[in-house]
Amino acid sequence: MDASILRTIPLFAAMDDADLRRIATFASSDSAAPGTVLMREGDYSTELVAIEEGTAEVTHDGETVATLGPGDVFGEMGVLEKELRTASVVATGHMRLIRLSNWEVGRLPPEVRDRLREVIAERREHDNERAHPDAT
Repeated sequence: MDASILRTIPLFAAMDDADLRRIATFASSDSAAPGTVLMREGDYSTELVAIEEGTAEVTHDGETVATLGPGDVFGEMGVLEKELRTASVVATGHMRLIRLSNWEVGRLPPEVRDRLREVIAERREHDNERAHPDAT
């Protein structure tokens, strides 16, 4: 994979060239057609996925909770927290994806794993606000 593609993903944008090249050696690219289930709620977490092109819908308990697009990352909660998938993700358009397995995520520089943990905290806070709107 070309390291410059990784730079288009905000999570990786601030990384130095050497780290990007290292990640690019083991990241894989993939494509998905509309309607493809990319992750299923309750499944084991095996990878983190970044969207290079296209859109997807995130559902939890059958309810749409988010729409994802280029630059967004999903799957990080399950991979970093070693939990089952908390939501399903389905492609709503043709997609180009960047995939990193559990093992590959473990090889990311500490600052990138820390940023992923920040993303997780932000999503959990947002989920709490949605679940308890009067508590904010």
